[in-house]
Amino acid sequence: MATSDSSCYTIVFEDSSETPTTQELRSALEKGSDEVKLDTLRKIIVSTINGNSQPQLIMPIIQYVLPSRNKQLKKLLHFYWEVCPKYDENGKLKQEMILVCNAIRNDLQHPNEYIRGATLRFLQKISKDAELLEPLIPTLRSCLEHRHSYVRKNAVFAVYTIYREFEHLIPDAPELIQTFLVAESDASCKRNAFVFLANCAMSRAVEYVLGVYDQIPAFDEQLQLSIIEVIRLDCKNDSAHRARYIRCIFELLTASAHSVKYEAATTLTSLTQNPAAIKAAASCFIELAAKESDNNVKLIVLDRLDSLRQRHEHVIDSLVMDILRVLSSPDLEVRRKAISISLAMVTSRNVEEVVLFLKKQLQRTMTEDYERISEYRQLLIQSIHVCAVKFSEVAANVVHALMEFLGESNNPAAVDVIAFVREVVEKFPDLRPTITEKLVQTFGDVKSGKVFRGALWIVGEYCDCAPAIQAVFQALRGVLGEIPILASEQRLLDEAGADEDESRDEEKTKSTGGSSKPRVLADGTYATETALTSSSSARLEAVKAAAKPPLRALILQGDFYTGSVLASTLAKLVLRFSETSSDIQACNTLRAEAMLIMASVIRVGQSQFVTIPIDEDSQERIMNCLQTLSELEIKEAAEEVFLKDTKAAYSKMINAQEVRSSTAQLLLCASNVNTDHHHLAHSLQKKAAEKREKETKTNVVQVDDLLSFRQFSKKAAEEGIDYDEDVGRATGANEVQEDFISSLSRISQLTGFSDAVYAEAYVKVAGFDILLDVLLVNQTADTLQNLCLDFATLGDLKLVERPTVHTLAPHSFLSIKATIKVSSTETGVIFGNILWEGVGLAESCVVLNDIHIDIMDYIQPAYCNEAQFRSMWTEFEWENRVNVATTITDLQGYLKHIMQSTNMGCLTPEGAMSGDCAFLSANLYARSLFGEDALANLSIEKTDAGSITGHVRIRSKTQGIALSLGDRITLGMQTYIF
Repeated sequence: MATSDSSCYTIVFEDSSETPTTQELRSALEKGSDEVKLDTLRKIIVSTINGNSQPQLIMPIIQYVLPSRNKQLKKLLHFYWEVCPKYDENGKLKQEMILVCNAIRNDLQHPNEYIRGATLRFLQKISKDAELLEPLIPTLRSCLEHRHSYVRKNAVFAVYTIYREFEHLIPDAPELIQTFLVAESDASCKRNAFVFLANCAMSRAVEYVLGVYDQIPAFDEQLQLSIIEVIRLDCKNDSAHRARYIRCIFELLTASAHSVKYEAATTLTSLTQNPAAIKAAASCFIELAAKESDNNVKLIVLDRLDSLRQRHEHVIDSLVMDILRVLSSPDLEVRRKAISISLAMVTSRNVEEVVLFLKKQLQRTMTEDYERISEYRQLLIQSIHVCAVKFSEVAANVVHALMEFLGESNNPAAVDVIAFVREVVEKFPDLRPTITEKLVQTFGDVKSGKVFRGALWIVGEYCDCAPAIQAVFQALRGVLGEIPILASEQRLLDEAGADEDESRDEEKTKSTGGSSKPRVLADGTYATETALTSSSSARLEAVKAAAKPPLRALILQGDFYTGSVLASTLAKLVLRFSETSSDIQACNTLRAEAMLIMASVIRVGQSQFVTIPIDEDSQERIMNCLQTLSELEIKEAAEEVFLKDTKAAYSKMINAQEVRSSTAQLLLCASNVNTDHHHLAHSLQKKAAEKREKETKTNVVQVDDLLSFRQFSKKAAEEGIDYDEDVGRATGANEVQEDFISSLSRISQLTGFSDAVYAEAYVKVAGFDILLDVLLVNQTADTLQNLCLDFATLGDLKLVERPTVHTLAPHSFLSIKATIKVSSTETGVIFGNILWEGVGLAESCVVLNDIHIDIMDYIQPAYCNEAQFRSMWTEFEWENRVNVATTITDLQGYLKHIMQSTNMGCLTPEGAMSGDCAFLSANLYARSLFGEDALANLSIEKTDAGSITGHVRIRSKTQGIALSLGDRITLGMQTYIF
């Protein structure tokens, strides 16, 4: 008879058409060979697990299988004795089990050590059957003295499991195992015995540790790990041996096994907060991260090191160079994590060493070639950027070295360099002359339009003396080539045509002897205008493909955005030259040259020599700059706009960028509940400011500060890691329980109140699983047989369990649980029906209402910088455009509503959206639990009638997120309206 605490086994699929009858199984057991008996016993075990216990086969198995000497059969018998019904209807042990008990006793006395050991392992699985175990205790005790270690170590764990369940069967087990441990020489046996003492007799385990204190560093790895666990548990009770334990852990930091080092270092940080101990633990973590071959282990160790650094600020800063040794790992994620920790530990004392090391790593990437080296180079550039901006003393040493990478073919790395240069020249005015001079010299090596735009902006803003401006013009002449561009390109085309005509005439004279007969082509037709036109097109393509200076090539390829930046830079340089120089002739010369270049860009943009015609916006921008230089009467207004406003805007952006970067980590954590995101942005910026203030101020203890007593308060994070809490989080034991009202909101009604079977489901999202707890109510006076609740899914949802058959009594209740796996962030639908057999075996069916899975359970607001947003926006191919239709009349209010509806965070700073304006544009970003990115751009304006019009563009790598978020926005609009 099954009991309430009977074991639960995994359901194994069994095809009923292939299941033999009981008589066939009995015959196979009686007459078959060992191979046949093996196959038959497997079928019986599967059938028993699936609920068909077949108790009538127990005696044939005892008669025909139990006497066999085949080791595979004996092993399979252990599985059968584990799952077979051992008790009758009255809850008493079956008589047949006496024979089984006798056979188990014989196996425990078997001369073969494998059979003894396997039988002892089997005893651990039936440790809840006291009547079956009691006769085996004397034989079990004798196995502790067996000559083979395999038998002894399994005997120890058998004693452990029996003592834990039924202490009265072996009341002297602690003394027995302690005596065994002292006399034992095998490492695995000692470890098992020590684990027994640690879990059942802690005082004896502590006594053993103190007795072998000097021998612990020479013990086996598994025993050392068990000793560390005992030390950790004993110190939770304020042990008097803490000092000795700390010395022991210090010695284990030098153990040969990596697992022992890791556990010892982690335990040491929880036992003491002494700076020397913290440094020793950190050094151990660093050594593990450098020497361990598994990248996952490296990341885990680095995470632990980062946690240690956060709890003990500036204690391990001197180890930053040791952490950088981890960069020898080829894995990019490990490198990124190591650099992140190192940058957080950089101080004015070690910044020069760190930057020098990063520069060497950067130089090595130029001579090496392996997978993802370009990403590693970009990571190094960004890291040097952070150090140089934070510590001005190293900025001058690295900026010139990094500018060598402006001509890098890897576009992201070069863009990062130019962003770094732009920030340095803004923050460090003393470096501006040398940086701009070096930048002008590298114009000829630049290949990217983004880099050219950044470089042109820098020289336009920070070249403030006449010689420097003239040097910029000289460099621009070199990268633009001959001006006007259109005239020079046309001349090249004419020269190519003249050369071709001349060669054609010479060929014609040679072939026809000077006659003027029409030329016959290869296909037998006469030469026509089409052939001439084709020749002209070929000449044009040849002119386009010819080598050209870099900036000229970009313009001819259709990059007129760079052309507009060039025009703006020329206008700034001319206006600044007119301020700083009294040479009117030179000023007019530069102005004329600048106007010629601008007009040349527009003219060539309208010609046949460019790949793409010039766009209207770029043309208008260039014309504005051209008009500014041509009208001297608006010089003062132009100087205000060109020479002051743009630089002031960039300075403001740099200041705001620090706030946004400090907010990033906070924003990643603020995603579990539906909160007011607009208010959240304000609070996050406030927290970021407080964090910066905390980083800059010194630690001051006031005389009236409160004293914190550890014994009288909850454990704080600074006191170390609570391992019980760690395990609880991993197993879900510490999961916050939902309140009753929150649970009710997750109930979905599946059938109507008038249906024969009423069903409702409690839907709970737990990580990557959806748990359905379905309540079924039989509302009829009939018994419903073979009732089956069958679910199906749409989207990236997968049903884990197969439907089972139930019997539902009249007016009774039944609770069925189902688990559904989620593999991506996409709106999913769960549907199904209920089938049963009623009176007269008539089949009936009720179709269930659909359950829609909310994508918002998997979307969390996140943060990325502008460069990352633009990169992903360009890369992602799926876009969903949602037109705005709402009754909201406030632009900021609508943005707030969209953020609340989609769980997305706003990347656009508050300062950029403040003020009274009829237009609003904002970038939104979120990440899913599966690591999927979701981008959105909101562009809206207020009409004269007071309503809001515009659109929301959503982009993602997969179609599911784009469509699901679009549906969510549309649903949010309707919800707000109604």
